[in-house]
Amino acid sequence: MANQVDGESQTVKPRIDIDAPRWDQSTFTGRLKHFFNITDPRTLLCSEKELDNAKELVSQYRLGTEPTGTTEEQLYYAQKLYMSAFHPDSGEKQNLIGRMSCQVPGGMIITGGMLQFYKTWSGVVAWQWINQSFNALVNYTNRNAASPITNKQIGLAYVTATSSALITAIGLNSLVKTAPPLLARYVPFAAVASANCVNIPMMRQRELLDGIILFDDNGNQVGKSQKAARKAIGQVVFSRITMAAPGMLILPIIMERLEKYNWFRSAKFLHAPFQTLAVGCFLLFMTPTACSLFPQKCSMKVSKLEENVRLDIQEKYGDLDTVYFNKGL
Repeated sequence: MANQVDGESQTVKPRIDIDAPRWDQSTFTGRLKHFFNITDPRTLLCSEKELDNAKELVSQYRLGTEPTGTTEEQLYYAQKLYMSAFHPDSGEKQNLIGRMSCQVPGGMIITGGMLQFYKTWSGVVAWQWINQSFNALVNYTNRNAASPITNKQIGLAYVTATSSALITAIGLNSLVKTAPPLLARYVPFAAVASANCVNIPMMRQRELLDGIILFDDNGNQVGKSQKAARKAIGQVVFSRITMAAPGMLILPIIMERLEKYNWFRSAKFLHAPFQTLAVGCFLLFMTPTACSLFPQKCSMKVSKLEENVRLDIQEKYGDLDTVYFNKGL
């Protein structure tokens, strides 16, 4: 790797790997620091010009043509903006709502609405529809871009997940009418969890059908695997449910206790903003935590792949032990 000279100390510094996260991704702590960095909601306030300049600096640094005097902090800030706004596979700028940095502001508003308006059918239908529209956009934006998906498949995933959420929410609401009030507050989480189990696999069905692209240590493509796709998508589903769980499971208990106080029960205008802000506090920490549960660069032993894929890899690449793939977010 090329080196650069520090003008003050005249010591030679190794060039940073601008395409790799700043922190060690083999540890949970390193992944947590990385995702706190790129899910930072403040990056949503950056202008298009700032984002484009960040991408340009990253591109220049890859080629060794960055402006003289560029500091490490400038590079790492450009990397932060680039990783927060551009797709890791395609390098294309992601839509604003689909970025992981929008999970906190977007998720807090939608989850707050689901938790507040869970009693009426109209409230359930409206907020579950809004939530699944948001999730579909996030899942599409953060898919593995190497596996294309048609508009028909996107539409099917959206309709199926929304239907799943509505059936779960409306069905459970009917069942818990005579149950303790606290149980009814958990209906939105059950709907969200069931929809995630449908939405993400459906949105990434092409990977399940054709396999996800596998790479060796050097980033060379060596094949495709359906087993690897199932592993990647399973981890994403688990992470998304984990992301939502604390706010949607703990907040109902808090609300149930607060509503025992007359002053809070009578101040109904405070309930929705209180729940929205509280959910935001949970998501601020749970978004990077959930994303950090599994490495982004997922790995799998060649011996665990489908027999035909394993034999093909062994024939072409000899004793290759482990393959890697982007699990998506």
